Amino acid sequence: MDRCRADVSPRQSRVSRSRKRASLLLLLHILRNLLARLLKQEAQIPDRDVNGRGGRRRMRRRAADFRRPVRRRFSHWIWTLLGVLFVAGLVLFALHHDHDGDEMRKSVTDKSASFLKESHRSSNFTEQIVSAMSYSRQLAEQMILAKAYLTVAKEHNNLHLAWELSSKIRRCQLALSKAAMRGEPIKLEEAEPLIKSLSSLIFKAQDMHYDIATTIMTMRSHIEALEERANAALVQSAVFGQLAAEALPKSLHCLSVKLSLDWLKKLSLQKLADSTRNYPQLVDNNLHHFCIFSDNVLATSVVVNSTVCNANHPKQIVFHIHTNGVHYGAMQAWFLSNDFKGSTIIVQNIEELSWLTSSYAPTLRQLSDADSQAYYFGNPQDTKDELKLRNPKYISLLNHLRFYIPEIYPQLEKVVFLDDDVVVQKDLTSLFSIDLHGNVNGAVETCLETFHRYYKYLNFSNPDISSKFDPQACAWAFGMNVFDLVAWRRVNVTARYHYWQERNSERTLWKLGTLPPGLLAFYGLTEPLDRRWHVLGLGYDANLDDRLIESAAVIHFNGNMKPWLKLAIGRYKPLWDRYLNRHHPYIRDCAVS
Repeated sequence: MDRCRADVSPRQSRVSRSRKRASLLLLLHILRNLLARLLKQEAQIPDRDVNGRGGRRRMRRRAADFRRPVRRRFSHWIWTLLGVLFVAGLVLFALHHDHDGDEMRKSVTDKSASFLKESHRSSNFTEQIVSAMSYSRQLAEQMILAKAYLTVAKEHNNLHLAWELSSKIRRCQLALSKAAMRGEPIKLEEAEPLIKSLSSLIFKAQDMHYDIATTIMTMRSHIEALEERANAALVQSAVFGQLAAEALPKSLHCLSVKLSLDWLKKLSLQKLADSTRNYPQLVDNNLHHFCIFSDNVLATSVVVNSTVCNANHPKQIVFHIHTNGVHYGAMQAWFLSNDFKGSTIIVQNIEELSWLTSSYAPTLRQLSDADSQAYYFGNPQDTKDELKLRNPKYISLLNHLRFYIPEIYPQLEKVVFLDDDVVVQKDLTSLFSIDLHGNVNGAVETCLETFHRYYKYLNFSNPDISSKFDPQACAWAFGMNVFDLVAWRRVNVTARYHYWQERNSERTLWKLGTLPPGLLAFYGLTEPLDRRWHVLGLGYDANLDDRLIESAAVIHFNGNMKPWLKLAIGRYKPLWDRYLNRHHPYIRDCAVS
């Protein structure tokens, strides 16, 4: 009802003003017509002589008594009418100006109201806290000081003062939260009693000899204690995260157990595996050969499935899979029981590589070394090194088997190496036709950022490193590599790898993994590939460009957040899941269990 009444009065005022303006316009019209009529009558009066008879105008001058008084009378009428018109015009102008002023005032009022409404709607409570003139800022500063004295009062066992300070702090927090909820700044009548009461308590604390120096010392000790707790929490978080990344999920363990039982129970699978060893495709260099070294059945199946699904001619693809003795049966059972669009898949056990002994491979000697065992498998809190540097996978033989590819496949000329944490999105067969210009390794360089250069992976304070390598040389990525095995054998890259692995027995040249020895062994022998062949970072970087991922032929989940773990980045996990055969009964049962 109030709003309706407020709408009626402006309308009535507008109606009254329009009626007045219409009346004045009508009066002006009548006066204008009267003036025109008088002018017309004056123009029609005939010229008469003194006797009243019409005739020609006499040229002689008349006497003063006989001059025309009518002309003077009509001139007075004209001036009167002009004056009336002028007055009417002034009245109309005043009314119009008053109307425009009302409209302008109304528009200004409406704009001010809308501005206040908009500012109220867009007001940010953070701005109130930042502003030095706001009451919210003053209350926040008083609360900080009161909290400091609250801590000091508790340490001095002054519980009454501590209770008073705590009560006032809660009242301030309540007032600030209410102001934040309603989106308006705190008013003077709200803030003034709180500020006064807090100030009096702070002065009371200062009178009790809780001076600034005492407060600073107390707060410094508390800050140091909090820093120690935060550092301990960070270390503990890193340990738990690393353990979660290294641990085998129950679903993977369940799948491996079920497949291993099938391998042991079904003799037909073992006979079929023996027959695959003599496939002529395994040594045919006209086909496209891929190699994978892994003990993860599920991850390897995704790599194989994504490769053959995106291949133009999957029957021309041959996969060479090497695994350890524990997972050999599970791997065989899986790949012999499933079809991958007619591609050839061979699974081999690394224990059958009789030439791979500790006398030949430095990695095997490091595995048996007591110091290495203690470093990689001991208590992670015993040393000051980063936890990720002590991951046992870095000295796993499967991880270092990539440096023995020419010995493993002596009859092959070119091989594409794939890690088990990649997903293939495009046809990779064109990699075999890339000209490496006499180099051994075709890889995607990762030095677009400055931290992917040699000096970030190697210890250039060592003269053996600084005298032979450029610290600004561009690093590259393992995970999708094209290897020319003919050139490899010619320059004997494996011997170079053995040399540097021996020199790093004390872990003084590099700390972790296979990439640093790879950078040394393939130095000057790497051909850079187009970046779209291999995109990395899906296992640790949640902010990769979607267009870069879509254009990539291979995406790599390098990092701790593997797609088969609960640590996986949810944004990228569907890229891996779509190549997982979730309809398989073993995968379905293990996922449920």
